[in-house]
Amino acid sequence: MIRKLFSSSLFTGASLYLISNILSAAIPFAILPVLTRYLTPVEYGQIAIFQTLLTGLGAFIGISANGLAGVKYYDNNLTQQEQRFFIGSCFIMLAATSAISLLTILIFRKQFSDLLKIEYQWLVLSVFVVAAGFIANMRLSQWQVRNQAVKYGIFLISQSILNFALSLLFVIYFLQGADGRILVICLSAFIFGIIAAALLVKDQLVSFSWQVNHIREIANFGIPLIPHVMGNFLLLSFDRFIINEKLGMEDVGIYMVAVQIASILAMFFDSFHNAYVPWLYEKIRLNSISLNQKLVKWTYLYFFGLLVLAGMSFYVAPSVLVFIAGDKYQSASDFIGWLVLGQIFGGMYLMVTAYIFFSKRTGLLSVSTLTSGLINVSLMIVLINIMDVKGAAIAFSVSMAIKFLLAWYVAQLRHPMPWFNFRIFS
Repeated sequence: MIRKLFSSSLFTGASLYLISNILSAAIPFAILPVLTRYLTPVEYGQIAIFQTLLTGLGAFIGISANGLAGVKYYDNNLTQQEQRFFIGSCFIMLAATSAISLLTILIFRKQFSDLLKIEYQWLVLSVFVVAAGFIANMRLSQWQVRNQAVKYGIFLISQSILNFALSLLFVIYFLQGADGRILVICLSAFIFGIIAAALLVKDQLVSFSWQVNHIREIANFGIPLIPHVMGNFLLLSFDRFIINEKLGMEDVGIYMVAVQIASILAMFFDSFHNAYVPWLYEKIRLNSISLNQKLVKWTYLYFFGLLVLAGMSFYVAPSVLVFIAGDKYQSASDFIGWLVLGQIFGGMYLMVTAYIFFSKRTGLLSVSTLTSGLINVSLMIVLINIMDVKGAAIAFSVSMAIKFLLAWYVAQLRHPMPWFNFRIFS
C-alpha cells in the first residue's frame, strides 16, 4: 500500500532535495562553532538584525511572484512562450517593488539606521540582496517543478561553499567581525543572483513583454500574501528587535545562535516539502477519495513522529548547543527546546499549506499568519518581561502552534480533505 501511495519518484526526489539541503545547510553550520568563537554575542546580534531586515524586505520585494511562477508550470492552458512571458512579468514586478523599497530606505535612512543600529550602506545594499535572492529562488523553483533535483542541489551547495569560504576569509583571516560576515552575505547573494539570471536566460525560461493580465494575476496572488509574509516575519524574525530593545544586543546574539541550531529541523522540513509539493499536486488533481484518505492517514503518522521528536529535544538539544557554540552561549540551553518545538509546528504547517497554495486562494492564509504573528509579538512582550529571553522562545512555540492550527482550518476550507474521517485508520 505504501509503495503504491508513495512512489519511488517521491522518495528519490525527496532524497536528492534532502541531501542538497543538508549539504547546503551543513556547510555554514560547520563554521558556526568557529564563528561563535571569533564573534562576540553583540556582533552576532548585529548580524541577526541585518538578516532580520532582509526577511522584512522579502515580504514586499517581488511579492512572492516566484511561488506563483512555480504553480503556473502546472497550468496546461499555457504554452511555453506564455510561461516565459509570465516569468518575465514576475521580474517586472520585482523591479517595481525593489525601486519602491529603495526609495523608502533613501528617504527614511536616518530613522531606519537609528532604529536598527545598522550603518547606512548596509540598508541600501539590503534591497539588492533581497532582489538577488528572489532571482536565485526563481531559478531554484523552476528546477524544482521540473524535478531537476541535481541541478537544484549543485546550485544550492555551490552558494553555501562560497559563503563558507568568504566567511573564513573575512571573519577569521581578516578579522572583520560583524561587518565581514554581513559583506559575505551580500557578495554571495549578488554572485548567485547573477548566475541564476544567466541560467534562466540560457534555458530560455524568461521573455520580457508587458502583459497586463500577467501583472494583474501576480498582484492578485502576491498582494494578499504580503500580510502572510509579514505575519511570518513577526513570527520568525521580529523577536530580535524586541529582545534588542528590552534586553540588549548581547541577548540577541545568544538567542540567534539557539535559533540557528533549532533551524536545522527546518532544513529537513523544507527538503521534504520541495519534493513533496510537486508530487502532491499531481495526486490531488486526481480527486480520488481513497487516495485522499491515504494522504491524510500518512500525514497524521508524520505529525505523530514529529511530536515525539519535539519531546526528546528538551533533553538532548541543550547539550548539543553547548557542544557546538561553546560555553559563552550556554544560557541558550535553557530555552532551545522551546525553539525546537516551534520548528516542529512549522514542519506540520508546511504539510497543510500546500493545499491552500494549490487552490490559489491565499487571502485567508494571510489573515491566519498575520494573526498568529501579532499574537507572537504581544505574547513575547509579556513573557520577556517575566522570563527574559526564554519568554521569547515560549512565545514563538505557542504562536507557531496557533499558526499551524489556523492554516489547517483554512486548508480545509479551500481544499477539503477527510481529516476527520477516522475510518481511514480502521
